[in-house]
Amino acid sequence: MNGSIRVSAKTVDDAITEAMIQLGATSDKIEYEVIEKGSPGFLGIGMKQAVIEARRKPEPEPEPEIFSAPEENPVKEEEKAEEPAFRKKEKTEKRQKKEAVKPSKKPEKTEKEEKPVKAEETKREETVLAEVQEGTVAAVEEFLKNTLAAMEMEVEITSEIDADGALSINMKGEHMGILIGKRGQTLDALQYLANRVANKHQDGYVRVKLDTENYRARREETLKHLAKNIAHKVKRTRRPVALEPMNPYERRIIHSALQSDPYVTTHSEGEEPYRKVVVTLKR
Repeated sequence: MNGSIRVSAKTVDDAITEAMIQLGATSDKIEYEVIEKGSPGFLGIGMKQAVIEARRKPEPEPEPEIFSAPEENPVKEEEKAEEPAFRKKEKTEKRQKKEAVKPSKKPEKTEKEEKPVKAEETKREETVLAEVQEGTVAAVEEFLKNTLAAMEMEVEITSEIDADGALSINMKGEHMGILIGKRGQTLDALQYLANRVANKHQDGYVRVKLDTENYRARREETLKHLAKNIAHKVKRTRRPVALEPMNPYERRIIHSALQSDPYVTTHSEGEEPYRKVVVTLKR
């Protein structure tokens, strides 16, 4: 593989995650070959790390954009030019009467289209978090321990209330790549369930954040780097680019990373869980 990197980690999933971070790309934008699957050994003895060789997928050449001509039929324009003056006057008067009777709906439509974009992923940010009670922390920790035990994983759990007032839980142990899953999907699913447990045990809204091996911070840096690369591509090709579907938290990272860029703008399209960010050139 030309332009490839070789990455080793405890598991193949861990190696793929590390390759994504080093290449600054999401999983669907890289291709890899497993050199060594790795093995846990017996009680840590004889453990072999997984090794992969990865690289960015070559980007396809952009197809030329097809611009529709502003005039539907040039022959009709020539015929219009030869029309008598009184015919033109009659058509103009009829058009003016129609416009006076039926006001334009365009501004109303624009307002409806812009409203969801402006409110993109802000509702949860505006929610006032309730103070996390000790019983809630204990319930969430017990839920996680039971779930991880069912997965036959030995994990050390550390809980704290972060600066935002959310219950932040960090997990340490072996084979954390399994807990993270592809693009963090397993970790997000476990975090969703932990939030359900927390909000079932007390009044008010409680937010739970799960992390392991500093995955959230690494993923954020990857997404910021990806956002800048996409913005550069949009400026170069002058064509919009749609990213892969992301959860609300990751979409907010993309929006925030490009909100101060004077040349591009972002909005989200689609329905959950396939909602994605689209980067377009500012008009």
